[in-house]
Amino acid sequence: MASSASVSSLSSIFSSSKPAPPTFLPDSPSLQQSPARRHFLKGFTLSLLPFTTIIPLHSPSPSHAKEIEVGSYLPQSTSDPNFVVFQASSKDTPALRAGNVQPYRFVLPPSWKQLRIANILSGNYCQPKCAEPWIEVKFEDEKQGKVQVVASPLIRLTNKPNATIEDIGSPEKVIASLGSFVTGNTYDSDELLETSIEKIGDQTYYRYVLETPFALTGSHNIAKATAKGNTVILFVASASDKQWPSSQKTLKAIVDSFNV
Repeated sequence: MASSASVSSLSSIFSSSKPAPPTFLPDSPSLQQSPARRHFLKGFTLSLLPFTTIIPLHSPSPSHAKEIEVGSYLPQSTSDPNFVVFQASSKDTPALRAGNVQPYRFVLPPSWKQLRIANILSGNYCQPKCAEPWIEVKFEDEKQGKVQVVASPLIRLTNKPNATIEDIGSPEKVIASLGSFVTGNTYDSDELLETSIEKIGDQTYYRYVLETPFALTGSHNIAKATAKGNTVILFVASASDKQWPSSQKTLKAIVDSFNV
C-alpha cells in the first residue's frame, strides 16, 4: 500500500496542471530581441569550458604502468656484460620492508622494464601476516617474456617453523601447492616436464620446466622455488609460443641467476 501511495504522489507531481516554464531556443524571437541576454549566456557558457575540459574520463591502472628500461639504472653484471643485476632491498616491496621476505637477486637483460604491482596483489594490505601468496616484483620484455617473484607464507605449506624446502616435501609436492601461481590460473601435473634440485651455498632450490598451453602467464614456464625464514619464494620466467624459440636461453640464464 505504501508503494502505491508513493507512485500516486509521484504521478500527481508530474501530472500537475501548472504550465511548464517557457523554453528559449537560439532562434526564438525573445532571444533575438535581447542582445544583452545573448551576450550574457554566451559568456557564461564559455566560462564553463575550462572546468569541463580538465575532468579526466579514464586514468591508467597502476598494475599496467611500465617503467623505464632497467639498463638505465641497474648495475651491469660482473660475470656477463649482457645482463644487469636486480638486488631487491627494503625499498622495493612491502614484504621486504616488513622483514617478511629475505633479499633476493637475479639478472636481467638491460632492455627489460619493471611493471608496477597492483596494491591488492602486492601484499601491501596484509603485511606482515599475509595468509595467501603475493607478487613481489615483475619484469617484462614484449619480445622475450616476463619474470616474477611470488612469495607464499610458509605456514600455507607446512606447520614447521623455519622449514627448508626439503622439509616441505618433494619437488612435485611443492609445485602441486604453488603451480597455479606459475600459470596464473590452474595447474595440471601433466604440464610438468622436468624437475631438478640444486644447491647454492646452504640454500636448496627446486627447479621446474613446465609446458602450460592454457596458462595466463604463457605456454612455457621455468620456475625455481626455495624456502627461507617464514616464506617460500617462487621465481617464474614465462614466454609465449612466439617468444620461446628466441628467448628460452635468456630465460634459463635469468632463472639460473636467482638466489636468496
